[in-house]
Amino acid sequence: MTNILKSKMRKSIISLLIALFTTSIAFAQSKSSFPLMEVENLKDKVMNIPNDCKGKMTIIGLAYSKKSDDLLKQWYQPFYDTFLAKPTGNELFPKDVYDVNMYFVGMIRGINKTASGKIEKAMKKNVIPEMHKNVTLYRGGIKDYKKPLGLDGKDLPYFYVLDKNGKIVYQTSGAYNKRKFNEILEILDQE
Repeated sequence: MTNILKSKMRKSIISLLIALFTTSIAFAQSKSSFPLMEVENLKDKVMNIPNDCKGKMTIIGLAYSKKSDDLLKQWYQPFYDTFLAKPTGNELFPKDVYDVNMYFVGMIRGINKTASGKIEKAMKKNVIPEMHKNVTLYRGGIKDYKKPLGLDGKDLPYFYVLDKNGKIVYQTSGAYNKRKFNEILEILDQE
């Protein structure tokens, strides 16, 4: 075997091990309770996560900076298409139907709390009305959420899948990619 071929195989094996390790870390964080969080959706309904979510699997996406919010928005369309869009009946292959709760949470903290009214108004204008019940705002500190949710960096969005009792069964973070999305679907398919 040539050195180039050996090097490519080594890189492939290392990439595979990193992917497996990352996935196992995400699953290792499971079965802790999602901490109580009061949010208000864009339809002005106040709710408590996870208490108001019990009985259904729940997907939660969190962002607490402008950069993480921009990355969070990359997930909107795939989530909408998979979990919210109604079948038209014209599909060649009918899509799987998932009966889940799904919430995107913008965590407004610090100085941004004073501008939360403007932020909410802009969100209501820029988010399609079909998603207003799914896009929520949390107004308050994040210190109590950092450790239990593993919020290590403010520039990343964080995603959690909760079981029907509000326990975290999966978590990931970062920009949208198909692998992470498929991992979420695999968790939902197991229930």
